[in-house]
This record gives sequence, structure tokens and C-alpha cells, in this order.
Amino acid sequence: MVELAVFDLDGTLVDSDEALIAPFVTCGVTRAAVPPLGLLLEDACAMAGIAVEDYVAAYDPTLVQAYPGVDDLLTGIERWAVCSHKLRIAGDRELERFGWRPERALFAEDFGGGPKRLDLVLDGGLEPAQLVFVGDTDHDRACARAAGVRFFLAGWNPRTEAEPDDVVLSHPLELLDHLH
Repeated sequence: MVELAVFDLDGTLVDSDEALIAPFVTCGVTRAAVPPLGLLLEDACAMAGIAVEDYVAAYDPTLVQAYPGVDDLLTGIERWAVCSHKLRIAGDRELERFGWRPERALFAEDFGGGPKRLDLVLDGGLEPAQLVFVGDTDHDRACARAAGVRFFLAGWNPRTEAEPDDVVLSHPLELLDHLH
């Protein structure tokens, strides 16, 4: 039985594409040269030739919007968590702005600057079979696989690319059918 649903933040719970692109443009990077979304911030900034501090200073969390249906989904789940490689300062602001209170919120700082990992969620005494992970990228899929956790693709994000074994959700509320 699933005890905890874990979600990526950007591209899964929230549509943050414009919020993630805008700081690069503000820092002088052309839209065409903005690194692919979903990279670790340090890697994306290095690719773009800008300082992480400048990116963070230009980041505007008010550009972030919840995907339709996410509020209803989170209200319908007893236990949920966030596992994102977004910086905590931005992630916490977004959770607060939407009034979302996950049981646990893990951000880039929790992973020592590396990719996100679900082992920190499993350290709470849960087994992999008791979790599901919902995400939108190859990184998310790999994170779930590495932990032996069932993965669901946030298909409501038009940028997602399904692999043959993915369970693709077309709307956030579809996850509820898989939790019981």
C-alpha cells in the first residue's frame, strides 16, 4: 500500500518554465542559448556563463503557477512530500505562496549539490514499495528507479517524454486512482 506520494516541484506540481528562463534572459543570455530545463542550477548557470548568485537574484517566484488540478490532488492525499533539486530559498517560497504543506520538502542543499535522491525520504522508515514518485524528466525517472520506487510521469506537462514502461498521468487527479 502506498504510504507517501513524493513529487518533483518544477514541471510536475508547478509550471515554472517562464520563471526558470527569465533570470537567464535578465542576465544577458538569449532565449535560444538558455540551457535545457531540468538541469542542476549550478550546471545550467555554468553552461550559460552566469553566476548562480546573479540567477537567484533575478528569479521571480510570482511567475510560477500551479498546474490545474494540483491543489485538488494535494488536498486529496493524506501524506505527500517534495523532492526537487531547486534551491531551498525558491522552493520554500513557492510552497508558502501556494499554501502547500508537504510532510517533507527536500531541495538541492539536501543532496549536497548532486542529483536528488529518494533515500532521504526512505530514511524515515518507509520501504520503496510504500512510495510513489511523480516527476516530469529523465532525472526524476532515474531517481525513482535508483531507489526502487514506482514512477509516474506528469503527462499534464507538455514537455514530458514518455518511455515504454512509464505510467503516464494526463491529469494530476489520476494519481488518486493509483494510491489505493
